[in-house]
Amino acid sequence: MIVNRIMTKNPVFIHPDMPVSDARSLMDKEKIGRLPVLDKENNLIGIVTKKDMLKAGPSPATSLDMYEISYLLSKLKVDKVMTKKVITVEENEVVEEAARIMSDNDISCLPIMRGKLLVGIITGKDLFRAFVKAFGAGHDGVRITFSMEDKPGQIAKLSGAIGEKGGNIIAFVSQDGDDLSTRRGTLKIAGLDKATVQNIVAQVSADIIDIR
Repeated sequence: MIVNRIMTKNPVFIHPDMPVSDARSLMDKEKIGRLPVLDKENNLIGIVTKKDMLKAGPSPATSLDMYEISYLLSKLKVDKVMTKKVITVEENEVVEEAARIMSDNDISCLPIMRGKLLVGIITGKDLFRAFVKAFGAGHDGVRITFSMEDKPGQIAKLSGAIGEKGGNIIAFVSQDGDDLSTRRGTLKIAGLDKATVQNIVAQVSADIIDIR
């Protein structure tokens, strides 16, 4: 799956001279937690989040009243609080690489680019939804996690056996096994009962970790 399948297209954006108070109001209105910042030529030059807004506000211990605080925030521009070094990915990037970049850099979103043009944005929530779909959640079927020898042809053998029994693989996720010689897989299978799936997996010499 690539990021343009899960991104929010044509995201709401702002310009750097917008007052912080207006940016905060826009976030509340659109129910979003971050805003890309574009210059007059529509080049991406920054991103601002609700966390940035909070940092821009006065300390809770301030002696200013709410009207003075509102006045100060109305004078403070977005370019003073935004993150200027924005990490981005191209629209044809794969979802797992985007997730790795977000995790490695401890960021909550990624602007999606088509060359220099901003075409979308993905957030942790988008990745979570993609994760749910990858595991076939919401579909009826037997879910089985198993461990098998890590060598060519093992998955083909298993999927072939499932197909011969009339089963339909809705989702398949593979990950590292307990050691270098094994792989761990999770399948969601429709059209077969639990006992049949157990027998199939046993026939291909895979160890069942969980089945439900």
